[in-house]
Amino acid sequence: MSGVLSRMRQFQRRDLLRVGGPGLLGLTLPRWLHADDQPATGLRARAKSVIFLFQWGGPSHVDTFDMKLQAPVGYRSLFSPIASSVPGLPVCEHLPETAKVLHHFAQIRTVHHTMNNHNSAGYTALTGYEPPIDDQRLRESLDLFPGYGSVVAATAPGSSDLPAAVAFPYQISDGSTTPGQRASFLGKQHDPLFFQDDPNDPGFRLSQLSLPAGVSLDRLGSRRGLQQLINSQSRQLDQSAAATGLDAYYRRSLELLNSDRVRQAFDVSGEPEVLREAYGRTTYGQSCLLARRLVEHGVKFVTVYFAPSIGGRSKTDGGWDTHGFDNTRMYEILPARHLPLTDQTLPTLIRDLSERGLLDETLVVWMGEFGRTPKINDSISRDHWPKCYTVLMAGGGIRGGAVYGSSDRYGGVPDRDPVSIGDLAATMYYALGIDHTREVHDNLNRPLPLARGRAVTEIFG
Repeated sequence: MSGVLSRMRQFQRRDLLRVGGPGLLGLTLPRWLHADDQPATGLRARAKSVIFLFQWGGPSHVDTFDMKLQAPVGYRSLFSPIASSVPGLPVCEHLPETAKVLHHFAQIRTVHHTMNNHNSAGYTALTGYEPPIDDQRLRESLDLFPGYGSVVAATAPGSSDLPAAVAFPYQISDGSTTPGQRASFLGKQHDPLFFQDDPNDPGFRLSQLSLPAGVSLDRLGSRRGLQQLINSQSRQLDQSAAATGLDAYYRRSLELLNSDRVRQAFDVSGEPEVLREAYGRTTYGQSCLLARRLVEHGVKFVTVYFAPSIGGRSKTDGGWDTHGFDNTRMYEILPARHLPLTDQTLPTLIRDLSERGLLDETLVVWMGEFGRTPKINDSISRDHWPKCYTVLMAGGGIRGGAVYGSSDRYGGVPDRDPVSIGDLAATMYYALGIDHTREVHDNLNRPLPLARGRAVTEIFG
């Protein structure tokens, strides 16, 4: 600890005050050490990396993978089922390519929590913890739990010069920025490397790996040059999270700027054109391709956000929140945008990982913040429903074709083997060989386990 403190003394008092004050940094430091100093448990890691595909807005489980074919009219999907590569497991007719790779996936059909608003449900799904209240105005706070990538970065950091966690190409929000996307009380040094550059842009390059005008790498050896770099990029890198862990944060920025391996990992232009077309020339498609490159190079947790907003009326952008707006209805929007985009990109990612021998060591998670009501509303759409929904997992030791849990005949509540959001978090940590009972200390110095729940080990081979 004395070494850490001596490095912190390199910064003058006015610099610490500018970002939150010495009291804030002093209070946070012991909590980093609680996370890092606990002994390893010896759990076997089934996966080296996670690709977390977050479907912001909430996909309808009963219109995709948990189709209730025997439900009455008014509940049953207006989409037809088609056979998949798993006998007896049909999927939506608008997912024909996904149907061909369903044997790689396990489905958890009873995920549930109690948050009905997007921001609070989003935070819950991104951290494994429910906030104290279900409030759409929920904002980032040191009182809230860190996101999965930050937990992985803090408790199981990688050995390469790449960051342990990367998140892109959007910062998601619904009115205000959705909490759970950063490291919170774990400190800024465990924030994911976040960027909003579009991997589908012909001139794509990571802005965080670009120097400000007038600053050279040689100048970054000095404190003045490094501060100039961080100040110029502070809005991109961290607009609202508390500025803790500054020393490690500065060092990481310098390491990234000086790493040829990092630049190579982010260079999607080196991929064959035929593969880029297979993923789809969309922001989401190329983001999933980039995710594959990053885990291939050693990044441990990659988060790809489907869209920056929850969605609504549009057939060309936005997330999965399509429950009855004007005369544009869910059953028109989904087959025009969300389902074709998913059906091109998700199967291609699975095939690409498999062909490269990476699927066994990469856990792919596909999920939203909640599902959709079993009953179709008067606008011929479905509303928010956190009481029961489906999450897909593939690779990373997962037993392909497995189905865990069963919802009732309407898809409304778990009928058998319910899975809490804490259980789901524990399952991801289990795949990475991380003991989910391991404790970190929050902003009030309270000990908290990484996840409250139990790992769903039944879906692993």
